[in-house]
This record gives sequence, structure tokens and C-alpha cells, in this order.
Amino acid sequence: MTAPGTAPLVHTAELRTWFTLRKWGFLRAGTVHALDGVSFDLARGEAVAIVGESGCGKSTLARTLLGLDRPTSGEVAIAGTPLGTMDKDAMRRLRATVGYVQQDPYAALPPFMSVATILAEPLRIHGLSHGRDRLTAALEEVGLTPAAEFLEKFPHMLSGGQQQRVVIARALILEPALIIADEPVSMLDASVSAGILRLLRRIQQSRSLTLVFITHNLATVRHFADRIFVMYAGRFVETGPTEALLDAPQHPYTQALLAAIADPDPDNADHDRAVPDSEPPSLINPPPGCRFHPRCPHAMPGLCDRDDPPAFQPRPSQTSWCWLHR
Repeated sequence: MTAPGTAPLVHTAELRTWFTLRKWGFLRAGTVHALDGVSFDLARGEAVAIVGESGCGKSTLARTLLGLDRPTSGEVAIAGTPLGTMDKDAMRRLRATVGYVQQDPYAALPPFMSVATILAEPLRIHGLSHGRDRLTAALEEVGLTPAAEFLEKFPHMLSGGQQQRVVIARALILEPALIIADEPVSMLDASVSAGILRLLRRIQQSRSLTLVFITHNLATVRHFADRIFVMYAGRFVETGPTEALLDAPQHPYTQALLAAIADPDPDNADHDRAVPDSEPPSLINPPPGCRFHPRCPHAMPGLCDRDDPPAFQPRPSQTSWCWLHR
């Protein structure tokens, strides 16, 4: 968390990003409440994991921080500059402040460009030196050696893990203050994923980067993130320090996510935490009150289905939006 008196690198307040659905190109068919009122600050050098099921708004939050999706309302600022006031030149400069690691490394890399050209492109765009020494150093930092050989290769000549290391090198080459990694290991084998996670954590610590790591799997974040934000249907339902949140989850949805983690020993599985077998709600017509109440085994009629739960702090520095804590 941001130390008292220190300005956060990222600040958001009641941030909303909605999308209008249209049919036949002009008739309004509804509004997707993809991001619906989230507030948080990120300190410089902090690693945060945003966790939730597919469609909960994680990627929309990433795209909003990147300036790719414009917020509908609320505040969002990076290094003190509100994204909503940026012109094209300011937005281009933002690209040098924020690096992006995509989910699908092969789709993220231009197939007809060599690795050298891929790494040099952002440097050229920003008018920076793109000499071979700088490209070589970028590959060596992400563990692709001998770097001279990789510079001449094309994406299809690399394995999935090697492609993702090139994506990470490209995200880092402008020396950003913030890295957003959107499900960066979801398409990789488990052994390769572990190496990519260790690489990201090592670089984040050595460069004192702020890192936003988006995932649907809580099992990947225990030794990776300083804090966890659990997201459901466009909103946060629980936030807190990683160890505290994983060891003593307070919100029923967080408990369900932890129960869904595969355990090789079925005798150790926590059968008291039921995993909802229904689907998440539509973000076009989200349910009233607590958005998790249609799937929650502890939902209280007349309260959970009517009123939005306020923020409770059942434990120090851990916040849960749930009526069970009243």
C-alpha cells in the first residue's frame, strides 16, 4: 500500500467503464457494466494481483489503465496525470510509462518481424536509440541467451515460453514504471509458467516496478503478489495482503475461488466451501444488491438482494464487501 505522504503511482476512485451494445449499427440494445465503481491506489514498486472469473472486468480494468478503453466516469490517474485529460501526445508518452504483457504471446508478436525489429519498434516510435547492444541487453534480462541468435529469429521459430519472454522484453524496453500483465501464463505449460512468474517477480523487484498481475487462478499469486484484489461482476468483493487473504478469506466468493483450486490430496480438500455451479451474472443486467447473492450459500433475503454491501474491515488492512460482517 502507498506510504503516508507518498503519492501513489496509480490512483482510481469510483472508476466505471461501460460499453453500449447496439444492433444493426444504430439501435441501442443495452449497456455492459464491465467496470462498475472500483477504487484503489498502487504504490511504486508494489505487485498486485487482480483475481476473478472470466468476464468479471479484469481485462477491462487493464485496458482502462492502458488508455485503450476510455472510462465512463470516476477518476483514474497515473503518476498524477488524469487519463481523461490526455491528448494524443500525452497518451503516446503514457505508452513509455506503462508496459503491457498480453495473454497470447504468439498473437501479440507480428509474425513477419524478427525479434530485433519487434524490440526496436517501440524505441523508434519514441525517438530513442535502438542499437543492437540495447536489444541484446533486453533479451539477456529475460533469459534468452545467446541473445545474438534470438535477435534474428521470427516468432514462429520460438516456443510459447520464449515468445512470452520476448513480449516481456518489449514491455520493459522503454523502462516503464508500471507493468500490466493480463493472464500472462494461462496459455503456457505449468513448468514454463513457473519460470515466467519467477522472471516477472525478479524483474519487478530489481527494477522497483509497479506490477498489476491479472489472473483467474489464486494458486499462482501466493509467492508473487503483495496484495490481492478479488473482482466479481465489475466490482471488488475483497482486497488485502496476500498471505492474510489466502489464509483467512472473508468473502464467500474468495472462499469459493480457493475451494476451486485443485488439491492432489482429496482428503485435504475443503468440502465446507461449496463452489457455485451456476454462471456469473450478466453485466448487461447485473443483479441488485450484492452481485454475488444469486450464487452465495449465505445470502440473506431482503438484505443481500436489495442493498449494496458497504466496505467492512473484518481484519486489519483486509476489506470485504459482504453483509455477513455487519
